Amino acid sequence: MTFSRRSLLGLAGAGSAALALGACAGGETSAGSGGGGEEGDGTIQFWSNHPGSSKDVEQAIIDLWNEENPDTPATLVDGGANYEELGQKFNAALAGGGLPDLIVASDVTWFNFAFTGATTPLDDLWTEAGVDADDIVDTLREDYNYDGKHYGMPFSRSTTLMYFNSDVLGEAGLPTDRGPETWDEFAEWAPRIMDANGGQPALVVPDGSNYLDWYFQGMIWTFGGAYSTEWTPSFTEQGSLDAATFLQEQVAAGHIQIAADANNTFAIGNASGLLQSTGSLGGLTDSAEFPFLTTYLPGPTPGACTGGAGVAVPDGISDERKVNAVRFADFLTNTANTITFSQATGYMPVRKSALEDPEEATYLEENPNAMTAIRQLNENTAPQDNARVFVSGGGQRIGAGLDRIAIGGEDVAAVMEDLQNETQEVIDRDITPNL
Repeated sequence: MTFSRRSLLGLAGAGSAALALGACAGGETSAGSGGGGEEGDGTIQFWSNHPGSSKDVEQAIIDLWNEENPDTPATLVDGGANYEELGQKFNAALAGGGLPDLIVASDVTWFNFAFTGATTPLDDLWTEAGVDADDIVDTLREDYNYDGKHYGMPFSRSTTLMYFNSDVLGEAGLPTDRGPETWDEFAEWAPRIMDANGGQPALVVPDGSNYLDWYFQGMIWTFGGAYSTEWTPSFTEQGSLDAATFLQEQVAAGHIQIAADANNTFAIGNASGLLQSTGSLGGLTDSAEFPFLTTYLPGPTPGACTGGAGVAVPDGISDERKVNAVRFADFLTNTANTITFSQATGYMPVRKSALEDPEEATYLEENPNAMTAIRQLNENTAPQDNARVFVSGGGQRIGAGLDRIAIGGEDVAAVMEDLQNETQEVIDRDITPNL
């Protein structure tokens, strides 16, 4: 039998997703009840973790919706502090009832929800709700395509970016209109950057509890490694070992700092560069008291991956709720509102019409830092490795391993061997039986 990549992903997700739901549910879920699903109270419940500190702008968009749609008002519900907490809360609702109408689903949660039937395909609902799906940026829309159907609409979508203090780069005698083109060039720049800023680290990167595994994804590619090739882990391949060794050496040299709150470290000037999501651009623009530029991650291409989140509709709610949820999702991400959201946070606009909007074009011309991720999406990114996004617990497992290497200074080969074996064990347990 021949499987497409998406079919393989579907089969592979079965075990991990079922385990995840089973662990929290302890009984039947309401997913899959279709038209006979839960009725609501007439208010659209939108569960969000407010990516990019976006609670205020989310509420502003909801206020506009409520003015235009008084018969189907929406309310913003805190779904958790991050994507993982929101996923746990949604799993609890699947088991115990009280399903929302729309949830934020991240790059590592949407697929398991889709495969288990916890969320519903949107294509027919798009037609019924009058959504112009062709206006959604193709690459971002197709990230939610599983077995020919779409299980999410892009909302807070991002790529990894480098941020650099322009004043420090100038003081160091380095270019102030670009970042390092390779990680080797970064290593050459770092001592000069540190000298220009009182010995502070040249770059701060979030730790393993804050998605170091996502930021390192691009670095490992540029050294010729990967977390996996399809369903084969590749942590112990030479390129992967080289990337992890480079990270450890750069931390040991003081060039790179690993921190829980990397944004704050950069914003207060305690590091000259930052590796972070484009979704942090809005907050840093407000908080940093110095000029900075955003740049691609170092190559060779691809040097970065996409990430962030979309919105998804539970399958276990009534058909009427599903249609209203999709209408609201369309409003949440329409031309005007994706412009509002992206300008407030730094996330990429998710509609083609937004990129063609004259006012948005002017904004991007006047704010080149906001344009970096949009350009990088087509020039320097690739889909994430299965070992991180589709193998159960992949991101957290890899992040913890990288902390052991970068912060703990443990033997690189031994830690990568552990990641290799642990990932293979999960694949053998959850995935291989379904292939």
